[in-house]
Amino acid sequence: MTNIDLKTNYLGLELKNPFIASASPLTGSLESLLHLERAGAAAVVLPSLFEEQIEHERDEFERLNAFQADSTAEASNFFPELDRYNTGPEEYLQHIREVKENLTIPVIASLNGFSSGGWKYYGELMEQAGADALELNIYLVPTDPNVSSADVERHYRDLVVSVREELRIPLSVKIGPHFSSPAAFGEGLIESGASGLVLFNRFLSPDIDLENLEFVPALDLSEPDELRLALRWIAILRDQCSGSLAATGGVHSGLDAVKALLVGADAVMVASTLLKHGINHLQVMCDDLVDWMVEHEYRSVEQLKGSMSLNHCGNPEGLKRANYMRALTSYTTTKL
Repeated sequence: MTNIDLKTNYLGLELKNPFIASASPLTGSLESLLHLERAGAAAVVLPSLFEEQIEHERDEFERLNAFQADSTAEASNFFPELDRYNTGPEEYLQHIREVKENLTIPVIASLNGFSSGGWKYYGELMEQAGADALELNIYLVPTDPNVSSADVERHYRDLVVSVREELRIPLSVKIGPHFSSPAAFGEGLIESGASGLVLFNRFLSPDIDLENLEFVPALDLSEPDELRLALRWIAILRDQCSGSLAATGGVHSGLDAVKALLVGADAVMVASTLLKHGINHLQVMCDDLVDWMVEHEYRSVEQLKGSMSLNHCGNPEGLKRANYMRALTSYTTTKL
């Protein structure tokens, strides 16, 4: 057994290795979560509680309250004020409690939405239920031409500030790649109170049903080549970002994890590859990471992390411009 130290620190949480099982159906049941822990997951992110779920529960309570209040003049006295009543999905909070009672690895809760709404309230409830950290999965698709890019970024920062002031546990933000200056935006989120960033969110785009002429949801699992976008920006952010960084989307093998760690990721999040190959593939990925480190004489993940960030790589211009002309020329030469 090789003496390789796989420990890493993410959001102030000490992890036994860099592999985190990200939000997916696999983290939705206690049985599969226990399997993930046995297979080597260092932490888990629970499926998101969606803003639509919160709003639905709130609307149903208001409807019931109004119906009962109209039935008799005294009925309204039996109902607490809405702002003091827990109308949220109790099942999600119970899932956190159950998971924390049975797992020994960190459990990260997740909120998915776009407005401030009940995020502060439900984030606090998740903390009380035992979550070790909270991931904000902000899903905002700007459609108003009067809303500028600066407005969108300000909305993200304000949301982080709003949630941060209610929590003591670490807070990460899962962002998409479609910002004009990801480096400045990412550091702005850290300054607003985020403990770390998850790069990058895969915003799911709908397809069109040509028979019924309507938009329909579409979901494709990630592919390994999607990781390249996160590799570039983690390498750029690593030397100027004071928070933790996690790579997600396209991490399908132990060698993919090596690449993410080299550019400066503190952890990698995996889901698609486990859905494709099964939970036990996590142990294969971990073994492949160890084998690579032994072959290249790295003793620890901490020694590996960031050794190919923008400030430490041998060809920073290749990172910034991705050797654009060289790539095009080599592809043309190969194909002719």
